Amino acid sequence: MAPAIMLAADAPRLSSANTGFMLICSALVMLMTPALAFFYGGMVRVKSTLNMLMMSFISLGIVTILWVLYGFSLAFGNGNRLIGYNADWIGLSDIGLTELWDGYTIPVFVFMVFQLMFAILTPALISGALADRVKFSAWALFVALWATVVYIPVAHWVWAADGWAFKLGVIDFAGGTAVHINAGAAALGVILVIGKRVGFKRDPMRPHSLPLVMLGAGLLWFGWFGFNAGSWLGNDDGVGALMFVNTQVATAAAMLAWLGYEKIRHGACTTLGAASGAVAGLVAITPSGGAVSPLGAIAVGAIAGVACAAAVGLKFRFGYDDSLDVVGVHMVGGILGSLLVGFFATGKGQSAATGVFYGDHSFDQLWKQCAGVFAVLAYSLIASAVLAFLLDKTLGMRVTEDEEISGIDQAEHAETAYDFSGAGGGVAGTAAAALAAARTRKVDA
Repeated sequence: MAPAIMLAADAPRLSSANTGFMLICSALVMLMTPALAFFYGGMVRVKSTLNMLMMSFISLGIVTILWVLYGFSLAFGNGNRLIGYNADWIGLSDIGLTELWDGYTIPVFVFMVFQLMFAILTPALISGALADRVKFSAWALFVALWATVVYIPVAHWVWAADGWAFKLGVIDFAGGTAVHINAGAAALGVILVIGKRVGFKRDPMRPHSLPLVMLGAGLLWFGWFGFNAGSWLGNDDGVGALMFVNTQVATAAAMLAWLGYEKIRHGACTTLGAASGAVAGLVAITPSGGAVSPLGAIAVGAIAGVACAAAVGLKFRFGYDDSLDVVGVHMVGGILGSLLVGFFATGKGQSAATGVFYGDHSFDQLWKQCAGVFAVLAYSLIASAVLAFLLDKTLGMRVTEDEEISGIDQAEHAETAYDFSGAGGGVAGTAAAALAAARTRKVDA
């Protein structure tokens, strides 16, 4: 049969509503990187706070420039099943202002900047696993190399129309494989190369500011609506609205499930558990939320909440120092969210594919999800470990032991997050005031 000819009247036209919606979603996703910085910054010790913030913020600078120069072209340009190579998009120099993105009603520039925010966030996620011990210059170079060698090809596999995973039918609505499994596996690969922090398993390494953690988690939850709902690139048919609802539902379920696990296992519902549970739910619903019902979203969130709460303790059993539980939350949550599509997909959302519990109860979608999960996990783990090994053998990835003990903020940034030396401020100010008062009393006597 000859292909149907699209008449000019049938061709997609630029939609001001969808364009505005996508620009707002892009801004929300951008907010997630500083939100992640707050979330991670509160979880580390005082002496590492600024370094943790900077490890996220530097991604905003590096990845933005790389994405404009060649990243968008390689990730989403026409190419083969592994990579794009549209030279017209190098430097974004030959994109028309009103040129529409691939059959959608938004400009190419809007799609480009939306995907840019994903590319910025993903390497920033890795940083939480490396807290306290990585040279900032080495980290900056790692971000540039990792975005080029790992993130860009994986994004092409999963989301480009000619990517092998996309063609296979792997469902990843907003980044379970391309973002969270990718970042979590990378984190595991790097920490296996650079080793443990000084005092791991011996010294207390508690979060220094749980309010900062909760602020970061709340901002992540807020920004995630743009991350997830925006991935439908408009909301003409309600799929984006479904994703918005499922994002809220799964996050709530995961937070409650994590707290329930904590209460049963440890006897208390912690603030850190509430924040981590919420993030686990956000991660798990990211690949699946456009394909499952709200009841399915509850199941996805609850399963992820319990599984991720259990997974964060594996680092003590197996001896890998995942400082802020990137592996336990993002890799495990991404794997679960991606695989659960194969069980809970209803066939009524983003795709007609159904999971084991719906339709003809076929395992077809589940094996496709398994293929996508395994390929991204293996590639990211191996490639990231190789990059870290090469950087460690050339530049050196770690600060010295003395610098790590005294504090990476001072060693790498010549600053500290909190100044306790001001008059009347903090512990030092209080001690000084007490000493002055004691001296006054002694003179009066």
